[in-house]
Amino acid sequence: MPESKGRAKPTHTTPPYKPTKKPMANPPWFVPVMLGLMLLGLLWVVTFYITAGVYPIPNINYWNLIIGFGLMISGFMMTTRWR
Repeated sequence: MPESKGRAKPTHTTPPYKPTKKPMANPPWFVPVMLGLMLLGLLWVVTFYITAGVYPIPNINYWNLIIGFGLMISGFMMTTRWR
């Protein structure tokens, strides 16, 4: 039985991938805002616990914890974009 001839492989016509843009650095305000949010959230939660729930905003009780942790989480989320 005769053997079939193999197909010719096409030549590589496109150049290999080269990234066109280098990652940009963060603006100068990015790190202070990131650290400020994390520290402000920490101070918010610590103030809530030290004052037994009276401060920082009275009459919203445990929502103060949600505000404090929200500030901290937004600061930590900014760390994922830090270059």
